[in-house]
Amino acid sequence: MCAMARPRKPLLSTDRIVLAARELVDAEGLAALSTRRLAAELGVSGPSLYNHFRTKDEILEAVADSVSAQVDLSMFEDLGQDAERDWRTALHDWAVSYRTALRDHPNIVPVLARGPGRRPAGLRLADAVYGAMVDAGWPPAQATSIGALMRYFIMGSALGSFAGGFVDDASAYDPADYPHLGQAHLLSERQEKIDERAFETGLRALLDGLQEQFSKVAETT
Repeated sequence: MCAMARPRKPLLSTDRIVLAARELVDAEGLAALSTRRLAAELGVSGPSLYNHFRTKDEILEAVADSVSAQVDLSMFEDLGQDAERDWRTALHDWAVSYRTALRDHPNIVPVLARGPGRRPAGLRLADAVYGAMVDAGWPPAQATSIGALMRYFIMGSALGSFAGGFVDDASAYDPADYPHLGQAHLLSERQEKIDERAFETGLRALLDGLQEQFSKVAETT
């Protein structure tokens, strides 16, 4: 009897598991992810997942890190006091890229909001921001604060939609009770535009404030 030929490619790989898990979380949320459900999606037995990940939490951490890896960090390369790209432009471009990654994968944001932990891409992100700010002339303590501030702002913007929080029923906004919300029922249908504009408004305000602080730093050095 002839032995069955082995498949040319293994049924499972770390990348394949992470991709399937991310797609499941994107589609149905964190609660939908279980090793049993994931194995079914991959067409394998549950125990086979443990050849790559010890626990479901490890899979979830890998999914979160795969999203961090989508954030562009190239704007921080060789960013110094004499570099052509200034720290403000770099921070702006990075923040936009970061928010885009979170917007594309909103269900994983609560995991990312806990911090990078031991996740490699998350740590590279933190290292890039901190290192670039120090190289640009910020004192280390303030560079740390900038990284934290930007993370709070970007994560907060991705955790929910301001415009999407209003219902599209005009009767919900009785002018007797809410005299200034006469157009609130239109917000949800303009959600993306409003949220993008709000993010840019907040980002510019943050950067303006940081620019003012940086001028004071420069005066004392």
